Amino acid sequence: MGAIVAIVGRPNVGKSTFFNRLIQRREAIVDAVSGVTRDRHYGKSDWNGKEFSVIDTGGYVVGSDDVFEKEIDKQVELAIDEADAIIFMVDVESGVTGMDEDVAKLLRRVDKPIFLAVNKVDNSKRMADAVEFYSLGLGEYYPLSSINGSGTGELLDALVKVLPEEKEEESELPRFAVVGRPNAGKSSFINALIGEDRYIVTDIAGTTRDSIDTKYNRFGFEFNLVDTAGIRRKAKVKEDLEFYSVMRSVRAIEYCDVCIVMLDATRGFDGQVQNIFWLAQRNNKGIVILVNKWDLVEKETNSVKEYTAKIKEVISPFEDVPILFVSVLNKQRIYKAIETAVDVYKNRSKRIPTRKLNDIMLPIIEKTPPPSTKGKYVKIKFCTQLPTPYPQFAFFCNLPQYVKDPYKRFLENKIRQNFDFTGVPMTIFMRKK
Repeated sequence: MGAIVAIVGRPNVGKSTFFNRLIQRREAIVDAVSGVTRDRHYGKSDWNGKEFSVIDTGGYVVGSDDVFEKEIDKQVELAIDEADAIIFMVDVESGVTGMDEDVAKLLRRVDKPIFLAVNKVDNSKRMADAVEFYSLGLGEYYPLSSINGSGTGELLDALVKVLPEEKEEESELPRFAVVGRPNAGKSSFINALIGEDRYIVTDIAGTTRDSIDTKYNRFGFEFNLVDTAGIRRKAKVKEDLEFYSVMRSVRAIEYCDVCIVMLDATRGFDGQVQNIFWLAQRNNKGIVILVNKWDLVEKETNSVKEYTAKIKEVISPFEDVPILFVSVLNKQRIYKAIETAVDVYKNRSKRIPTRKLNDIMLPIIEKTPPPSTKGKYVKIKFCTQLPTPYPQFAFFCNLPQYVKDPYKRFLENKIRQNFDFTGVPMTIFMRKK
């Protein structure tokens, strides 16, 4: 449950390059042409052991500069509203522009930590040129280079100091967030469960604008159901609504225990649903996939099997996720969906006794040891589950640096085969004995 950091600024100052560096993945498209980032990108980052979510707000270009300036104002206002800290990125090559001044004017009015990042500072002359950004009235600036990473450490050191401390799981009820694209049936699903039309449901995408909690008690288990706004690509909606939806839904994923990822069977497990799935997985949340509107799909004998295989192919290697086919309209299998989510929640907090874990895993490791590297053999002597909110396991050996990811996946698969951790991401650590 980390904080949210928004990166704002005009197009082509290097926000997406910086975003990719923070999340350590090439997720946002980077190009010298301004306005490449149109969809919202969001990912997970950490620095000095402190985790936080990052939103790349991108640039928005249409028609004239005037229209653009209005849109960038909206983006910054929404980022200010939802984020815990804001990185305002400018470009030393261009110097202070009129659009930079407009954004700075908005930022000067707010009482949130703002970090002025002067990008493309990769030599001493540019370091001297960066001084002019004091004129924006935002105090200290951080010269850096998104491409080679120089200077980012100082910015991140300062950033993590002001982020709110992670709250421990309070003794409140477990939270199950229903997430997905707009019009997948999330609000209808919760209405069907609670037996009343608590949430407005229409055919218009984006009806739900906020994340709302509902207490629910079934199977002798009480929890909060969270309805979220749909996370969508930029389509036939205004940018402010799309951005608002993403921010709220990211926040809901951050603060939940289990994500019920709902998709429309007629649209499939498309790129946007995959983004939501991987965001939940990177946040180490329990996951249940619900394929809604199954009654609208023409079915053959193997339809369920083939659809399931397609989804598992996309989410590989994390395939141990329950996939249910439901029809919210006809109330088919909706209670089974909640029962499954409760099981996943229990799996997430499951503890395996160290003795039992070693009795099962050590013979498997002895039979299939890690492959030798440079003529050296890895000997794993002991393993234990770490006391963390989700399953993490430490294996103690003589040469942990030689154990590669494929063997860690082998160990994970063996743990999953012997203990039920369905629907829960897992981390394997190799430690020096």
